[in-house]
Amino acid sequence: MSGETEADLRPTDFLPAPFFDMVHYISLYKIKKGKTDEDLEEMIRISRSCFHRLNEVHNFRSGRSIDPESPYAFFISADFESRDKLAMFRDDPNYARFEEEVVKPYTNTGPEYVFETEPGRHPKYS
Repeated sequence: MSGETEADLRPTDFLPAPFFDMVHYISLYKIKKGKTDEDLEEMIRISRSCFHRLNEVHNFRSGRSIDPESPYAFFISADFESRDKLAMFRDDPNYARFEEEVVKPYTNTGPEYVFETEPGRHPKYS
């Protein structure tokens, strides 16, 4: 605490480091031609069964677009405590299963986004 008084500290100075590392991951997917609404429902089911058991994943979501004109009909998103946890997620066998059972047969991959979710914290340190 290098000479700072209690009055100089912000409330966040007392929080443990993992509080600052949160990132949010979003991946959008284009569905291959010829796939049906039933296929899309199966994709959602498989994605949820692949990821609900992973400790690294928080607030996992998957679903379909409500805009029929959107090029991206399917998405997954999740929160991670750090970029390292996101990397662990991508290396997990359940993610590989998702890639094999959903991404390759049903989609043309789309963009992925990773957002730092702690304001005031430099993303370099996430």
